[in-house]
Amino acid sequence: MMILGVDPGSVRTGYGLIRFDQDRNVICDHGTLRQAGTHLERLQAIYEGMTRIIRAHGPDVCAVEMPVYSKNPQAMLKLGRAQAAAMLAAAHQGLVVTQYTPKEVKRAVTGNGAATKEQVAFMVRSMLGIRGNTLSLDASDALAVALCHRHRQQSGAVRPVHSDWAAFVRQNPHRAA
Repeated sequence: MMILGVDPGSVRTGYGLIRFDQDRNVICDHGTLRQAGTHLERLQAIYEGMTRIIRAHGPDVCAVEMPVYSKNPQAMLKLGRAQAAAMLAAAHQGLVVTQYTPKEVKRAVTGNGAATKEQVAFMVRSMLGIRGNTLSLDASDALAVALCHRHRQQSGAVRPVHSDWAAFVRQNPHRAA
């Protein structure tokens, strides 16, 4: 199984592809898409870049980190749009998309939901046997999202994206009280 992890951003979007053979993690690719231009042009670049990556590698699923908080509402809106562009590219390529909060990702990789980006990067390099500092923080975060998905998959706690609020409520009656 190959998992595409995505750390969306309006200027830089990290991606990481990990294949799991038996109990071994194999990195297939990782990197950072850099977007420039107007906000609309950057969203289009995310969509097109993610589509190219998916077509080139053929992952089985996509896991995306979701923005959950920002002091600046405009920044939060831009992050949400970047996330949507990445998710739409995956959905158009037939992938099931699952979202994780930053806290879930950090906890899965480091054991601490408040870990720093540098701590996450250290653990990702350690878990995947990456030597040196050749891994960008964006790519490291994306690989962490993929590792989080694998961890959730093994524990049976994977939550796919819901098609609408009614679907969410049907599948989570205890959370919609």
